[in-house]
Amino acid sequence: MRERVVAACDGASKGNPGPAGWAWVVADESESPTRWEAGPLGKATNNVAELTALERLLASTDPGVPLEVRMDSQYAMKAVTTWLPGWKRNGWKTSAGKPVANQDLVVRIDELLDGRSVEFRYVPAHQVDGDPLNDFADRAASQAATEQQSAGSGFGSPEPPPASGAASAAPRRGPAAAKPARQRSGTAARTIKAKFPGRCACGRSYAAGEAIAKNPQGWGHPECRTVDA
Repeated sequence: MRERVVAACDGASKGNPGPAGWAWVVADESESPTRWEAGPLGKATNNVAELTALERLLASTDPGVPLEVRMDSQYAMKAVTTWLPGWKRNGWKTSAGKPVANQDLVVRIDELLDGRSVEFRYVPAHQVDGDPLNDFADRAASQAATEQQSAGSGFGSPEPPPASGAASAAPRRGPAAAKPARQRSGTAARTIKAKFPGRCACGRSYAAGEAIAKNPQGWGHPECRTVDA
């Protein structure tokens, strides 16, 4: 039996809410993707997609083996590691007395975590030379959201392609990835560090401190900047 399993999960929503999908990937001992699955959710929010991805990962892995879960969703991670105990004590109400959002998914995840050894690790999304497992899950979730079809190693599916509409999905590695985005005028696009968490027009969130650039729809991931702001 393996001493520990390393995995990643991710969700995507094209519109938030919009066509959504989830995905998870399990690595081998060298942390290369070895088993994965992705599926559609119809119209759903990004938070629902992120929680569903975690729920499906937990349901698809051996509860007797310690698990490391890599995620880029601070909401999903905090929901099950920070906020969950208080929600349960308050009868599934927030500190403001409101019903917990996506309670059915959170309850199911809580059940799947019971008695398991699970370590959650936050990894920033859309980073040059970022975590390869998170990148794989990101691409698989994006494909499932766009195509609204299931895929995975059990289906004999090929590795998911770069997410459509993400301009820098292809050059995440190599010399081109280090070059700043350019406006059509030839000047470099302005990139700053986000003061607060937010959400890009691509439907994915970004964390405080993460590099962001001005997009036509507002601030978001530099790699999602495909046209002049």
